[in-house]
Formats: sequence, structure tokens, C-alpha cells
Amino acid sequence: MDDVDDVVDFWVALATDQRAHGSHLLGDRNRTAVRGAIIQRIVAENVLVARADGDLVGFVMVTVDGGRYEQDERRGLLENIYVEPAARNRGIGSALLEAAEETLRSAGVDVIALEAMAANDAARRFYRSHGYEPHRVEFEKRTENDTL
Repeated sequence: MDDVDDVVDFWVALATDQRAHGSHLLGDRNRTAVRGAIIQRIVAENVLVARADGDLVGFVMVTVDGGRYEQDERRGLLENIYVEPAARNRGIGSALLEAAEETLRSAGVDVIALEAMAANDAARRFYRSHGYEPHRVEFEKRTENDTL
């Protein structure tokens, strides 16, 4: 719980960074709601953090999908992986990803799903390098489009 505010700051930074790739999330405007969600995730042990020299440098959130529908696979969800810019390219993201996968594997999931912005080429390369393949594609269009 000592890391809540740092994880919230990282989430806000992640949301802000993702706007460059087309995300609609407003990082700082969601700070209060995200803080509550992160506290719940910490209590449920669904937040993993990375430290370097004692300082928090990244986090990832995981969930076992308890969806409304019966599925033929038990799915784990990997969400919000983030490493602060000064700590990138040192294997921290890979270590967080591996720890998240192990946490979900230990929880009995069969497959792990995650999302990346379509325009975030670096994230897509990172996930592919770790064996992830596209599974589902989300489409979006503006309502001003004259084809509505």
C-alpha cells in the first residue's frame, strides 16, 4: 500500500503517453477513480511492481477473467504494464511481463490476453517478441462520418 500514489502516478503517465497512439483516456482527470481501482487491485494482489536501486520504476496489473460468458479457455488479463522512461531498455518490462505471466499461470489460466494501441508499434513489437499474437481487432470510427 505504500506504493499506491507512485503506481497512480505511473498509470497517469501511461494514459498520457498512450494519447500519442490514439487513446481517449484522460490521465490526470482519472486520477481519483484510478487510485480507488489500484487500491482494490493491490488488496487482491493483482498489482506487481518493479524496483531498481530501491526505487519504484514500473508496474503491471493482472486479472483472471471472470466474464459473464462460459468460455473454452480460462483467460488471464494483463493490463497497464508500464516502465518509467529513465528505466527502459534494461529488461524491466520483460521481467514485469514474465512475473505477470507466472502469476496468471499459477492462478490456473490457459491463455493470457492483453491490449495495445494499434498505432503503438513499439508495444506491439515488444509483445510479439514475447510470443503474443493478435487475437481480436477493435474497430472505431468518428460519429461525424457521413456514412452513419
